[in-house]
Order: sequence, then C-alpha cells, then structure tokens
Amino acid sequence: MEMAKQQTQRWTDKFWTSRDGLKLHYRDYDGPSDRPPLLMLHGLTRNSRDFEDLAERYAGDWRVIAVDFRGRGRSAYDPNSANYHPPVYAMDILQLLDELGIDRAVFMGTSLGGLVTMIIATIAPQRMAGVLLNDVGPELNLTGIDRIKSYVGKPVVFAEWADAVAELRSRHQSVLPGYTDEQWDRYSRRVLRKTDRGIEFDYDMRIAEPFEAANSGETPDIWPFYRALAGRPVLVLRGEHSDLLTDSALQRMAKEIPDVEAVTVAGVGHAPDLDEPEAVSAIDRLLERVLKS
Repeated sequence: MEMAKQQTQRWTDKFWTSRDGLKLHYRDYDGPSDRPPLLMLHGLTRNSRDFEDLAERYAGDWRVIAVDFRGRGRSAYDPNSANYHPPVYAMDILQLLDELGIDRAVFMGTSLGGLVTMIIATIAPQRMAGVLLNDVGPELNLTGIDRIKSYVGKPVVFAEWADAVAELRSRHQSVLPGYTDEQWDRYSRRVLRKTDRGIEFDYDMRIAEPFEAANSGETPDIWPFYRALAGRPVLVLRGEHSDLLTDSALQRMAKEIPDVEAVTVAGVGHAPDLDEPEAVSAIDRLLERVLKS
C-alpha cells in the first residue's frame, strides 16, 4: 500500500512559518495559474490526508492546496493551546495565500474548515472565488457537538492497525454506516499515525481545550459570518444522517444567500467524504460556476 502511494504521489509537501513562529504544512498539487486554486481545509481532528481523493480528482485541471492546521498532521504543535481557535487558523491561511501570491481561491471547508472559511469571508471576502461548506453552517446541533466532545482530546495508543480500525469502526459506525472494510482501513490511516509508542491520533490532544471552552455556555450568533459569503458561488453539502448540521439549518442557509446550492448527500452522517455521487456532481457544478463568474 505504501509503495503504491509513493508511485502515484502527485503533490509536493511544502511549509510556511506562521507569524508566531510555527512551521505549518500543506500539500501542493500542480495546476494552471490562470484559474483560482482549490484551497482545502479539514475538520477539527483531521488533516490534509482527508482530501487525497478530492485533490486527485481535480489536480492538473486545478492547482490544489490542502492544508494541515496548526497542531495537526505535519504542522507543528502550538505551545499555547489557546491558539487552537478558528480566528487564528484564519490568519494562518491568509498569511499562506499572501506568501504564495494567491489573490483568490476556491475555499473548500469541512466542518471546522468551513467555520474558518466563514471567518475569512468577514475580513477578506475578496479572496474567495467560490465556497464549499461541507456539513457545517452557522447553526450547529448540540447532539453533534456532544458526540465530538466525547472523544476529542482523549489519547489512545493502539498496538496494531487492526485494533485501531476496530475501535474507529465501533466509534463512528453510526455516521458512516455504508463504509466497507477497505474504507475503514483508509479512514484509520488518514486520522492516525505510527509513532515510537504505537499508533496514535494525528493531532495535538490539547485542541480539545479551546473546543470545550467555546462550546460551553451561550452560543454566539454567527449567521452574519455565513451571509458574508454572498456574492460568489456557494455550495453547502449536508450528510443525510448528520448530527451536526440539521436539515432545518440547511434550508435556512439556502434562503439566506441568493443562488446558494444546498445538497443532501444520501447515506452518510458527519461528514461526507466528497466522493459520493451527489457530492461529485455538486462540486463539478460549483467549479463550473466559478469559471463563469
């Protein structure tokens, strides 16, 4: 499996340094310079490997940049856990775009990545050529938040990959009911890494601290952040069984911004992998709108 990955690798691993001195990582897939790149931003406990299939689908036709937020994947861990916060990630992303000389990009954000996208829309909307929000919006269901709280930041070390796969299948079967054995194995290898201690989750456990703090008490109104996306092609995807983005929230999102496309992806929860037929077709339509806009 590892040998096949090396033979087909189409990206270059690159790094930039944050304003506060952290070495941060992104995968850069070549593509034309006459259209905006696809900027892929992952979820809370995930990393750039989440977008392997999506990036492979569009690389060559589009430049693809898949980022590891600080504290995930190959990006450095932050000594100050308070910096594991969406506004900080937003500033990291804007700095990366500035350093690469990218004026506009198509932002593709899953969960946390979508929240970061909405923050950037309020401070630099001109940087967005188009937007995909994957199973996230300005109104999040506490059921999903509580499910995430139940496991985020809790370290586990597995002795064997089979043990890790079995645990993740048990933990997430309800939100990914259609996964095959092969898909569970691939999922596990994307969110875990092998260390000298064993097989561990590929993120700093302290990301849980600000997440807990932000989701305890009164929830701020972030609908204005979502409305800041107006004026460009926007696609919102929701997993049919999502416990984070409700159908009623999706319907309101469709009304709040003119011309937004809202699509429910059948048979999955939080969050779609973006290789489902409904997702593929919808993303193709989004990119067609970007090219025409």
